[in-house]
Amino acid sequence: MNSFEDPAAWEPPPARHRGWLAVRFVASLLYWPVHVLLCVLIFGAVMAWAAVMDVVTAFSELAERAAERQGDLLTGPMSLPSWYVGLREVRHEGDADYYRARVDRAIARRTRRVSRPRPTSPPGRRIPLRAYRGAGPRYVADRALAQGRRLRPSDVRRELNLYWPAPDTDKG
Repeated sequence: MNSFEDPAAWEPPPARHRGWLAVRFVASLLYWPVHVLLCVLIFGAVMAWAAVMDVVTAFSELAERAAERQGDLLTGPMSLPSWYVGLREVRHEGDADYYRARVDRAIARRTRRVSRPRPTSPPGRRIPLRAYRGAGPRYVADRALAQGRRLRPSDVRRELNLYWPAPDTDKG
């Protein structure tokens, strides 16, 4: 059974032990400078790659499609790892009200951006577990559906995949 279909997966995960959170927080602090350096190096590589591919794609349509796929592979390591723990997570672990307020603000902000006449953000959104850990995926899904968002199947133990449906152009 997929986690999307498992009713137990939709409940908030149990609070993590404070000692392990502290250890992971210290490891995260030590990793942060390495991560920033990695991001700068990847950014430089992407810029160099883009300069080369700008010349190559001017002559080949096939190379242009391949370059678009390669760009996503290069920028993937720039996101924080799943074990990363910030100070906010250490301070508010197990506080469901804090996470619910945070989810409400984030969904309202994204809905405002997408529902403008000229949207300022893409209609799809992946929300990592770190953003809704205390509230649970069921709370996020209920709030998102109330705002007009829709769910795509995803592993709710890691992230939720939401999207804003296209407006109906059929005005019968």
